[in-house]
Amino acid sequence: MQRKRIITRVLLWLALLLILLALGYVSFFLYKLNYFGNKVNPDSKRQETILDTIKSVTSGASDLKGSETGRINVLLLGAAGKGKPGQNLTDTIMILSIDLKTNRIALLSLPRDLYAKIPGTHYQTKINSVYQASLNRSGNDPDEAARSIKETVKDITSLDMNYYVVLDFDGFKRVIDAIGGINITSERDIYDATYPGPNYSYELFELKKGFHQLDGATALKYARERHDDPEGDFGRAKRQQQIMQATKNKIFSAGTFFNIVAINDLIDALGDNIKTDISPDEAAAFFELSKKMDTANINNVVVDAWNRDSLLKVSHVMVGSTRAFVLIPRISNYSEIHDLARNVFDLNKINRRKEEIADEKATVAIIDKSGDRSLLGKIEKLLNERFGYKNVVTIVDQMKFNEETSTAFDRTNGSKPFTLDEIATKLPTKVSYDIPEGYKRVIEKSKKEIPDIVVVLGKDLPRKYEMEEDSIEDFKKSEDDQGYIDLLDNANSNK
Repeated sequence: MQRKRIITRVLLWLALLLILLALGYVSFFLYKLNYFGNKVNPDSKRQETILDTIKSVTSGASDLKGSETGRINVLLLGAAGKGKPGQNLTDTIMILSIDLKTNRIALLSLPRDLYAKIPGTHYQTKINSVYQASLNRSGNDPDEAARSIKETVKDITSLDMNYYVVLDFDGFKRVIDAIGGINITSERDIYDATYPGPNYSYELFELKKGFHQLDGATALKYARERHDDPEGDFGRAKRQQQIMQATKNKIFSAGTFFNIVAINDLIDALGDNIKTDISPDEAAAFFELSKKMDTANINNVVVDAWNRDSLLKVSHVMVGSTRAFVLIPRISNYSEIHDLARNVFDLNKINRRKEEIADEKATVAIIDKSGDRSLLGKIEKLLNERFGYKNVVTIVDQMKFNEETSTAFDRTNGSKPFTLDEIATKLPTKVSYDIPEGYKRVIEKSKKEIPDIVVVLGKDLPRKYEMEEDSIEDFKKSEDDQGYIDLLDNANSNK
């Protein structure tokens, strides 16, 4: 009996000790979350208390911006950081989307060379320069710079950017080291003898194909390397997404999450090297939300110019007498990127639409009434090579007049809607179901098969397609690392 009492007493003391340890850990964790939130967003209207943090953790995502739509979008930006070359150029531009209904995550990467407009100006530059350009224009106001890059990304993707986060190189390395490194599998051998070193020097970065545990410094090189990647900046974006997934998995592993030293170092690293508009109470809610996320099924998408189906193409702007290579939409607008961004959680929807277009087997005739001799070839190439249409013909109209507006005339009574919608949205054109008699006669005289859809190119299109297309080989060979100043001084206005 005495022995039982002793055992019971010991077990009660052990249980009490475990409860006290758990309470101590939770208290420390909440304190660090509160400290982190107040530090990364010091311009918040008021400093949040521990009670605010507890409330945010228990309320979850309901108070986060975007929760009313069921989707939260966070703009993730990676920059070199203070004192480094190109310290505010955001070479990493990634949208983290969270589906609150399914707890799924999607990562959509935009390339640094995408040619984009700077909000509030009539200038364009590479998208990685927008943040820096806006900092300079606003007198080094990070909130104004963030507003500009968020507006630019919304214009490109159609998505509201609910939040932004800027992480610099030092912070990246410290985060990876704080959690004891990350595990990745490299898909190929990497050998880059021109990896950027200190003081504008170069150093060797080499990594063999296969499994590796990377510390912070090596993970940063793996994330930044692009010279030895056959996909260039697009391959780099894929590796950055890989690192994001590996880091999230490591943070929420038992070995890290219950390691008080690792958590302390992680939060300190983030607090010292991050800029964000996430408020202190929202930071706690995000942390709680992130534990629920499904990291086994992350949708990773990179907007690139690499393949026939890619949504971008290579072009250039003149910087003095030098061609500076940039990336632009393969069509005259961002509608394809809008479609991709909106459906990033269900890419099969886009694929099903492509299958419907292929099944329609529509015949398309193009009549040029734009007054621009080069436009017809560009549109014909777009429909044939990029959209993959099999039945495209050109018809010459000898009548010497031009149309103000481009129009797609449907001659099928709406029986081929997917093809018609794609042409109207992407070229873009108006839609009409009543083709003028004059064009009917032109088609009859051509003695070609009566087309399902007649596209009449008007004077509104040439300016949208005025930037010439260059080759991927030109882009690869280019060592164009111009900063935004040169591009801005020589920018096309493209209002």
